Amino acid sequence: MSEKHYIKLIVFDMAGTTVNENNVVYQTLKLAINKLGHDFMLNDVLLNGGGKEKLQAIRDIMKPAYNSSEALEKDAQLAFSDFLILLKEAYENLTVSTFEGTPALFEYLRKNGVKVALNTGYNSKTALSLLGKLNWSEGLIYDALITADDVDKSRPAPDMILLAMQKCGISNPKEVAKVGDSMVDIEEGKAANCGLTFGVTTGAQTADQLNAADPDFIIDSLLELKDIIAIKD
Repeated sequence: MSEKHYIKLIVFDMAGTTVNENNVVYQTLKLAINKLGHDFMLNDVLLNGGGKEKLQAIRDIMKPAYNSSEALEKDAQLAFSDFLILLKEAYENLTVSTFEGTPALFEYLRKNGVKVALNTGYNSKTALSLLGKLNWSEGLIYDALITADDVDKSRPAPDMILLAMQKCGISNPKEVAKVGDSMVDIEEGKAANCGLTFGVTTGAQTADQLNAADPDFIIDSLLELKDIIAIKD
């Protein structure tokens, strides 16, 4: 890279970006929705639900199949309730891992004065379950966790990033980067006026889909951030 960018906080999405859980959440969303008689494919779920708070994801995935908003909302609530039960069962025996080099990258960033925040469309219980399986704890591996439970408006609204900034003591959004595997992650970063937005191809959406949200960079690995984010001496 010919130019590096000074950043004080990087807000990372979780599943598909830092945490590899083999799309279990989106597979479970698909199962819960299709139990209502639908036949949505995983690609539909990833395209229309990727990165979103999960009840809103269900609404957006199912919307094309409904003429009535009342019927959509009723079935979305049913699917969401079933999803939470199915996800708990799936998580009991789930093995999760990080994408290659992620813990070392976090350590490198934090040792060099860049705060690391995690944010997610999951609720707090789900997010903490994932982090517990990784033995990741706040203050040791990352600096802040923001979930959909912590804000009034989830992605693409900027609220989670703004809360991460507040928790990490960052006031200038131009010193913040957002990294995620879905268009809604990039839209969230732009809504927060982040200095940089990154789409990473390890998760929900393809490079072409991510490009539709006009990120500053498309990367195939988080390790590429080292070539883009400048570390101040």
